[in-house]
Amino acid sequence: MSKAIGDSINAMVKVLPGKPGVYQFIDKEGKVIYVGKAKNLRKRVASYFNKDHSASGKIKLLVRRIVDIEHIVVASELDALLLENNLIKKYQPRYNVMLKDDKTYPWICIKNEPFPRIFSTRNVIHDGSQYFGPYASGRMMHTLLDLIRQLYPIRTCKFNLSEANIKKGKFKVCLEYHIGNCKGPCEGLQSRGDYDQSIKNITEIIKGNIHNVIAELKSRMMNFAGDLSFEKAQVIKEKLDLLQNYQSKSTVVNPSVSNVDVFSVVTDEQAAYVNYMKVISGAIVQAHTVEMKKKLDEPEEQLLSYAITALRERFHSDSREIIVPIQLNIEYKEIRFTVPQRGSKKHLLELSERNANYYRLEKMKRQALVDPERHTRRILEQIQKDLRLKEKPVIIECFDNSNIQGAHPVAAMVRFTNAKPNKKEYRHFNIRTVEGPDDYASMEEIIFRRYHRLLKEEKPLPQLVVIDGGKGQLNAALKSIEKLGLRGKITLIGIAKRLEEIYFPKDQIPLYLDKKSETLKVIQNLRDEAHRFGIAHHRKKRDVKSIKSVLTDINGIGYETAQKLLWKFKSVKRIKQATLDELRKCIGKSKGLIVYDFFQKKP
Repeated sequence: MSKAIGDSINAMVKVLPGKPGVYQFIDKEGKVIYVGKAKNLRKRVASYFNKDHSASGKIKLLVRRIVDIEHIVVASELDALLLENNLIKKYQPRYNVMLKDDKTYPWICIKNEPFPRIFSTRNVIHDGSQYFGPYASGRMMHTLLDLIRQLYPIRTCKFNLSEANIKKGKFKVCLEYHIGNCKGPCEGLQSRGDYDQSIKNITEIIKGNIHNVIAELKSRMMNFAGDLSFEKAQVIKEKLDLLQNYQSKSTVVNPSVSNVDVFSVVTDEQAAYVNYMKVISGAIVQAHTVEMKKKLDEPEEQLLSYAITALRERFHSDSREIIVPIQLNIEYKEIRFTVPQRGSKKHLLELSERNANYYRLEKMKRQALVDPERHTRRILEQIQKDLRLKEKPVIIECFDNSNIQGAHPVAAMVRFTNAKPNKKEYRHFNIRTVEGPDDYASMEEIIFRRYHRLLKEEKPLPQLVVIDGGKGQLNAALKSIEKLGLRGKITLIGIAKRLEEIYFPKDQIPLYLDKKSETLKVIQNLRDEAHRFGIAHHRKKRDVKSIKSVLTDINGIGYETAQKLLWKFKSVKRIKQATLDELRKCIGKSKGLIVYDFFQKKP
């Protein structure tokens, strides 16, 4: 940014009002590159130029590109939020987070016409018809339409059923009438009032207000029964059963939880996944998850605020309560934000979070299947960025010591290639030069042996080495790396179990990675795999020593025979109690006799 532009921007910032509004950052080509909202325009915009953004390269780059600032003052923060949403949709700025959604979702339409038809459509026409949706799940919408058609015989024909046309007798009933799917309004066989009552009930069902329809049907059923019209009462009862069955299947929490929106957010390094659910009378009537690509490492609060505004507008929500996982600093007129701690609302929030997580995991799996190289490249680039590596860590090796009270000290090394286990390259180490339980000296030995051998055999070195342990083990490993002249050629880090701190050599302050980050997950997988591999080797070695100490003391019995006996009888005590025939069946006549005689003679 030139001095002239800098002076011009400082002058603009100084005259901004300290009121709610929306600001737009514009580049030298006249394009809007960022739109933001603020409670106080002057303070918010000034923060971009007064604060140190060295930790965020993206914000630093954004600030460099700003040559002009425009602003719009509004009455409240809610107005600012709505305006921000509209301007982002209009300009699609480069540095704004966007709802990633390129689908056209279906709606249920109740047509504005005499004897209205009800059907699904993807085209919303502003002709006075009622539209409900959009439905992110087509299956949910069609289930609802099927229920409606079972409950109420509604016409499907496209005739203009005006009163004049019906009186003239222009139309004849079709097959739908004869099979009971329509009551024949085209010939005047169903009154307008009766049809409109059905439409009213259908509207309530679509809105999720099923209990109102149930109450109305029960009232009609009792009236028919009171008039001794039992056949008509039975028809109503069948409809009631159908409706109550649908209600019981769709209710997930207490029906007292009425007309609320539920939002949750799950984030990773590059994107956020926001799940939205609309709940009426304990039933989920709409559910949708969107992906939001991060542009400026936006915090969860900002991502959630934007998603709430955009999704409520898209789904025409009129709920007065919004359930969220974190407290939001937004003032919505006549709307209450709830962060539940227990009960039905907490259950709904957990369900929403699970859906957001499932969406994220499924998306990652699809990416890995469709383009595994891109998926791998993205993970390696993220590890490189998080750990500040010079190159992508294509090969990562992890070391773990294993001993129990100083007995049988061993170590294990696992190798990940392209962030995945490469089991052919796993290695075990028996500690040779260290006496007693000395983890630091053991780590120094195995690191030296491993990389001395790789250098001698001229095999490729890893870009990253992970040590399972804190600063002590890391410093021990560093000694061997320095002896071999590999300092600066291999990046060495340690991971401490207690708080999952990442330590770098000679650095007293640990690095704390986001608990949800893929980098930490890969390091944890390496550590856990090394631990598992080391424990398995340690157990085997301990078992071998146990076998050698008892069974291989028998003259004529080797390790393999001793192992056969233990596999068969499970313990030395049971071998001692075995009959001669049992022993001979397991290891042969002559060896069976040797073992039998040994234990019979032994006191």
